Amino acid sequence: MQKVNYASIDIGTNTLRLFIAEFEGDKLKPILVKRIITRLGGDFKEDIGMDASSMERTLDALKVFAGIAKGYDAKDIFACATSVVRRSKNKDVFVKRVFDATGIKINVISGDEEAGLALLGVLSVIEWGTDLKSIPKCLVIDIGGGSTEFIAVDKGKMLGSWSMEMGVVHLTEKYLKSDPPTQKELQDMEMEIERTIYDLRFKVFNSELRTPNSELFIGTAGTITTLAAIDLNLEVYEPKKINNYTLTYNAVKKIYNYFTAITLEERQKVLSLEKGREDLIIPGAAIVLKAMESFGFTSMTVSDAGLLEGILIKHLES
Repeated sequence: MQKVNYASIDIGTNTLRLFIAEFEGDKLKPILVKRIITRLGGDFKEDIGMDASSMERTLDALKVFAGIAKGYDAKDIFACATSVVRRSKNKDVFVKRVFDATGIKINVISGDEEAGLALLGVLSVIEWGTDLKSIPKCLVIDIGGGSTEFIAVDKGKMLGSWSMEMGVVHLTEKYLKSDPPTQKELQDMEMEIERTIYDLRFKVFNSELRTPNSELFIGTAGTITTLAAIDLNLEVYEPKKINNYTLTYNAVKKIYNYFTAITLEERQKVLSLEKGREDLIIPGAAIVLKAMESFGFTSMTVSDAGLLEGILIKHLES
């Protein structure tokens, strides 16, 4: 049977990610995952859109990704852009510049589309057997640089999704001005997170779903996998150890309290904290804590897989 390589790219508000996988029939075999933090959403302005230097950094990284994909003889590259691009007034300029420089066609996806693709990736790695009836009702959270998606799932099917404008890049730039952050900065940030999640609960309770009533809380994306790596004290990131890891509320609270009390320079010395996330880990951990408190969870199951895998799985199914 012929083997074919494909590539997917996730153009996020903070991180650019490349995934190359081999298709053999209907099987997906991962070959390579590469991440570059470009902080595309850095210095974002509602009336202008993405910052010129942020776009330039991201364009340079996409040129690197295009070269890597070519080196692996990828038959096609499927690239999706999320929160900051879909919000930006200058997104068409960015999309055209990327295509002209790399030949990569960017699909700017909605929050609902992002949630659906992320769920496909998550479901591909979470361990719960093959019987759909045995899959518990669960709530999935995908924390990004510009937005956070919540997805309610039952028997492996999405019941509903909610995309909230609550991302770690924007929260960091809006609130965390001091080093380390002051108590007032942290309180103001936490209040915004609480209000956003309260609005989410209102939407959930007033939808056909009524309440997630979930037995399992699942987290995906860089903030959550980084928290898991820190809790595991991994000096080298290992996806196999991250997938299906149980991250407790108490563990996240301990990490949050520690990082909010030390400087950015001190956080940079923590080997298991991904470089480029030293400031973003604080609002990321706060979102996890407030979500757990609001929905009554004491732990979270971690998924290293998400949007990247979901993009290719969707292609495989089409």
